[in-house]
Amino acid sequence: MVFFGPANRGSAQAATSQSSHMRTPIDWHQSSETVPYPDLKQAKNLWVKVELKANRTYIYDGNKLLYTMYSCGGVYQKDKQTGKMKSLTPTGTFHVQSERGDHFFNSQLQVGANYYTSWHDHGQYLFHSVPTTADGSYNKVEAAKLGKTQGSHGCIRLSVADARWIEQNLPTGTKVVIVD
Repeated sequence: MVFFGPANRGSAQAATSQSSHMRTPIDWHQSSETVPYPDLKQAKNLWVKVELKANRTYIYDGNKLLYTMYSCGGVYQKDKQTGKMKSLTPTGTFHVQSERGDHFFNSQLQVGANYYTSWHDHGQYLFHSVPTTADGSYNKVEAAKLGKTQGSHGCIRLSVADARWIEQNLPTGTKVVIVD
């Protein structure tokens, strides 16, 4: 089966085409799809698209959809200048940065996560697992938002397995496109 990217087909249609592989119900511990992760070494034009309102993260090789992940982006707040609702996750084109690791904890926000990979402002905005608490356990209330609604302070939350895979496999420099 051939999948086409956003230039040729709407993302909702692409996601529907992949739906038979999506794990349902969503399990924030496991991979989002029931098929193996793609071999990124085979990709000639690797990039990532995050759709904030759809709560999905897509891995592409050019126009070919390789993998779909459940995700959770920044909560929406009213922009003081425009009055419009805006996500705490910045939109635009970014690139995976070198900062990555197995765990962090932000004492100011009292939230942490596992398996992080920076994509903007060198550690400020990350792909990472669903959140952890101060003792390192997963916050199950926040984890339940994965793939369903927004919840982060601006990062892109992924399942534990997906975040680990991203940290270990997504090359530094990979283009990341974040859309509302």
